[in-house]
Amino acid sequence: MKTGGTAILRRTLVRNRVRLGIGTVLVCLHQVAETLVPISIGVIVDRAVATGDVFALAVWLCALALLFLVLTAAWRFGARFIVVAMQNEAHQLRMEVAHRILDPRGVRTDLRAGELLSVSTSDADRAAWIADITPRAAAALTAAIGSAVALLLIDVPLGLAVLIGTPVILGLLQLAAPLITRRATDQQAAVARASAMATDLVSGLRPLRGIGAEVSASRRYRTASRDALGATLHTAKSSAVFAGVSMTVSALLAVGVAGVAGWFALEGRITIGELITVVGLSQFFIEPLGVLAGLPGFLALARASADRLALVLDAEPLLPAGSGRTLDGSELSLSGVSYRSLSALDLRVTPGELLGVVAYRPQDAEALAALLSGQVPPDRYDGELTVGGVRLSDADLAQARRALLVEPHNGDLFSGTVASNVTASRPGATASEVQAALSASAAVDVVEAHPEGLDHEVADRGSSLSGGQRQRVALARALVAQSPVMVLHDPTTAVDAVTEHTIAGGIADLRHRDSEDRQTTILITSSPALLSVTDRVVVLDDGTVVGEGTHSQLATENANYRQAVLR
Repeated sequence: MKTGGTAILRRTLVRNRVRLGIGTVLVCLHQVAETLVPISIGVIVDRAVATGDVFALAVWLCALALLFLVLTAAWRFGARFIVVAMQNEAHQLRMEVAHRILDPRGVRTDLRAGELLSVSTSDADRAAWIADITPRAAAALTAAIGSAVALLLIDVPLGLAVLIGTPVILGLLQLAAPLITRRATDQQAAVARASAMATDLVSGLRPLRGIGAEVSASRRYRTASRDALGATLHTAKSSAVFAGVSMTVSALLAVGVAGVAGWFALEGRITIGELITVVGLSQFFIEPLGVLAGLPGFLALARASADRLALVLDAEPLLPAGSGRTLDGSELSLSGVSYRSLSALDLRVTPGELLGVVAYRPQDAEALAALLSGQVPPDRYDGELTVGGVRLSDADLAQARRALLVEPHNGDLFSGTVASNVTASRPGATASEVQAALSASAAVDVVEAHPEGLDHEVADRGSSLSGGQRQRVALARALVAQSPVMVLHDPTTAVDAVTEHTIAGGIADLRHRDSEDRQTTILITSSPALLSVTDRVVVLDDGTVVGEGTHSQLATENANYRQAVLR
């Protein structure tokens, strides 16, 4: 169901209505008490000071003290309810965005990782401002109405000046709200783009250095950062001008009311106590009027952030829900599949087969791995992809993930221990299964290299391990899963030749030679060590199959194969 920015703000108010209702009542009571302070002082002057009545002075001073007690308590508890509602809403919005981003079916959006991070943090916080804006507006309106009523009772023209002047000022200032909204939206988008680029730059720093592209990448980031800074300054300038104009106009109205009241006092139309009340109300009136004048700017920022939240919360899932059909078997088939660089590809992998796939063009290997991962929606490719005779898009999503596992070339590790990373795909794995996977992936060395063994701490993204160690731990995690069909894309590019031979034999032994189940394994690689243990090798070029046979046959008979593999 579509929500939209306005609907998100409205929903915030509805689901926090109890806390906001109590908080709003209390802060409005605080403003009523604030309004009564200058009125009380004027009454004290007229009824006690001017008359010399000591008893009346004592009574009114006690009343004034009680008034201060009420306004202090009302503000303290009212603000507490409002802040709790605002913080809870910000947390809920962050959780909703995170849940949407982490949906197993994916999310159809053009926003990159850094932009999504900005939406789930700063935009969630700003959208929650509506829980503070609404009570503030109600409190400020209460103060304005209370002041106007008091002034009307003292002198009708003074009250009318406030009652008429306030809506006129607010209406004129509201004309600037759309401009601030547009600039705030542009600024938040620019900051999100810079954040996304910074995230990509940090995560890809090592390969960038490897190809000598860090200077070019940093230049692009500086450009994006300057754009974000310029947009931020532009928005800040607009907001500052808006706030300055609104405060100036509010102050001029208050000064005008006080000046007219002084003139009326000189003419004897109002008493000294009433003059003090009018001057006090004029001073007090500046704050609520300034709040009312500044709220359109804050509302514009909240609306802009809510609109960006809606880009994620309203996004359609990438993958269909599926019909819930059960995947039974480990046969994999691609019929006439066209996706990216793949062109009408036909490929059949029999149950229990250890298949090697050599792609002369890297883009073909990337496209095949992406397609088999199940992350590509069916409307983005032509042809049919089936596992166990069932279209992958029709299968139950959770079962499809268990039946077909694709370990990407750059698999990520998570903060925790080696054990928690290895068993992440199957927490219920036994100690013997974990040990077998570690041996097959040659990750035993990673465990034995540290005194803590499997309890050795792994930093976020595996940054505390070397590239080869990360790759072997990720491979062990894939092997522990024991998926009926497993696809490995270049799983040994960061290890030496000796370790690569150990891994090749380990994969073959664990999943095929020593396994009673008919597990299917696909190795997308150009490594001769891995290809030598396969049952069959399929060669891809120009997005289609151009040859197949055993590794030894192809190495003997196919010159292009020898050049690609035995280099």
